[in-house]
Amino acid sequence: MQQLRSLTLILAGLAMLGPFSIDTYLPSFESIANDFGVAPVLVQQTLSTYLACFAMMMLFHGTLSDSFGRRPVILASLVVYTLASAGAALSPSLGWLIAFRALQGLSAGAGTVVGRAMIRDRLSGAHAQKMLSDVTVVFAVAPAVAPVLGGWMEVGFGWRSVFVLLCVLGVLLAVGCWHLLPESLPKERRQVFHAGRILGNYGAVLRHPRFLLLVFALALASIGYFVYVASAPHFVIEVLRLSETSFAWLFIPIVIGLVGGATTAGRLAHRWRPVRLITLGYGLVALSAAANLLYNSMLPAQVPWAVMPLFLYTFGVSVASPSIMVLTLNVFPTIRGLAASMQAFVQTLLYAAVSALVAPLVAQSALGLAVFVFLTAVASLVCIVIAMRMAPAPG
Repeated sequence: MQQLRSLTLILAGLAMLGPFSIDTYLPSFESIANDFGVAPVLVQQTLSTYLACFAMMMLFHGTLSDSFGRRPVILASLVVYTLASAGAALSPSLGWLIAFRALQGLSAGAGTVVGRAMIRDRLSGAHAQKMLSDVTVVFAVAPAVAPVLGGWMEVGFGWRSVFVLLCVLGVLLAVGCWHLLPESLPKERRQVFHAGRILGNYGAVLRHPRFLLLVFALALASIGYFVYVASAPHFVIEVLRLSETSFAWLFIPIVIGLVGGATTAGRLAHRWRPVRLITLGYGLVALSAAANLLYNSMLPAQVPWAVMPLFLYTFGVSVASPSIMVLTLNVFPTIRGLAASMQAFVQTLLYAAVSALVAPLVAQSALGLAVFVFLTAVASLVCIVIAMRMAPAPG
């Protein structure tokens, strides 16, 4: 039991690395722009580049771990991440900062992808759902703590201190994984590292309709609240007219929803079937998206009303997510790392697209954000309904 608790904490810390690397420096956008003498819109590319590299490498973290083991891939990625964070803190220009953000993106996602595969290596069914929920409870604190902490450090020490903090976090996680993270994939169960076979596996995954529908269902639901994260600097400061240290107004409802939903999913995992948890989660997603659209179409955005629907939305997503993840990884039990990679890749690629293309367009108004959330919720609902009606096919 103690070993499972330690594993949960380590995997949660690894999963935190991605969102922490996004949210901590959001309050520093204006300072970075002023320091380098560039337009704020160019600083947005440090986020877009990070997310694009994060998404691209998602395709390979899991596949590499299927062949070489879970633990070596995670440790190597943490070394790269730590060095990239130190480089970002010392960047002499925006170009160098973008380059080091790219390295951060290439390395930060290993824990998320490989961690999901490790959970399914060790656990199945309701037990796997519960650990995924427990991991979500812990890592969901990151989006609330990160921008608040980043805002304080920005005001007190400047934007470079944020990347020093990320460097320290990388060191702590590397030490923790070295001592506490056991290998979960024995050598006899590993896949041969052969390009033809790997490409064949990718082809099988991309041709499986139920797998793809489950992946897109979760990804579309997730970007419904991520668009607020990507739009946070403009939404908090310009739309809600709050200060650089007031990002908690946006992130705390999101985090409370994620934690509350994950806790609920974990407690119900042994009593409710996945389809029932998914139905509950999507019912809350639909209700909150409709309420958010109605409010913003009738009244001007102001706290707390403009952020309250995000609590219910993230609660619903978090209730449904563990069940969807388990169902997705169950489709390909012999190549779970690759399946986890594809799941994370699609989700992060959509995050990058939202950050680079959608957020600059819809962040100008609360109504624009609400419309986007409603449309993605509907699309996600369509995907999950079709996927659940399909009989599970052997992977």
